[in-house]
Amino acid sequence: MSRRSAVKNVRKAKTPDASGIGPRQPCPCGSGKRYKACHGSAGGAVDVPVARPFEGLAAEGELIALREFVPSGTAALTLLDGGDRQVTLATVLPMAAAALVRADGVAYVGLQVQTRSSDISRDLARAVRWVLDAAPGDVLGVVGPETAEPGERPERLQDLLDPAAALDPVVHTDFTWWMPEGSEPTGEVALSLERANSAILPTERIGPSAYWVDAGEKAHLRWVRPEPEEDLLAALARLHACGELGLGEGSRYAGSFRAHGLLVPVWDLDRELHAREWTEGVDALGTRLDAALASLADEPLTGDERRARDGLLGRQITIR
Repeated sequence: MSRRSAVKNVRKAKTPDASGIGPRQPCPCGSGKRYKACHGSAGGAVDVPVARPFEGLAAEGELIALREFVPSGTAALTLLDGGDRQVTLATVLPMAAAALVRADGVAYVGLQVQTRSSDISRDLARAVRWVLDAAPGDVLGVVGPETAEPGERPERLQDLLDPAAALDPVVHTDFTWWMPEGSEPTGEVALSLERANSAILPTERIGPSAYWVDAGEKAHLRWVRPEPEEDLLAALARLHACGELGLGEGSRYAGSFRAHGLLVPVWDLDRELHAREWTEGVDALGTRLDAALASLADEPLTGDERRARDGLLGRQITIR
């Protein structure tokens, strides 16, 4: 290749297309790939795995909790332009629907649903768009296929929600909220409601993105944390090395799991105690954890703390 051709190709590679995004810039869909290898490629990407689908939203932790382990919960969405219709996010809907509008006009979008892409945020955005125009009684079984034009960036949940708005989830003891007040379920909905209620685990929210769950033999605290995994593990190790990683008597740090790009530490708890009896311990641990995170900038981990971190790395757990 001649020097002139090489220079020409370099200039071409750096020139933004009609979207205004340079080919070598990160793709705005959040996939972690360069734009030219993702939605800037010929035809656009339609199934690029997104490791952290809710990144950039203040509600990220709550969205992950509602998606992964809260059995019955709802939360009103703060849309940038939703018109007159209030849209409520829900964990599970009748017959695992992606979205529905009840007979009384209340609109729901389901989180724990089958998806058609590797970007949950994109699927949820399409479900929200659908429910804004749906009529009472309409049900969206599964989110439909990608509808963006070739080269066009598909709409994501980050495009529809106020990024600074927090979620205020309501945790329910059953799924009776599926039905309008005063109405009785029939047919498949009645069967779905019965199955869902029989499988529910007692759950309470005892802090931001922190949930007490009674799993039968044990109770647990599952706490979605927003910090980068490396920083969070270092802070947890600092507390563990000095014996301050617990929530009080009857608690034990069990390990952690990853969910949608964030780390979720888990504690085993004495299930004889009520969920609210752990609130003070969660608040105190949160304060200690914030202090440990702040100290990392000036105080590297000691030998004991590094060994503690190595031990924590080996304590990955699964909740399924």
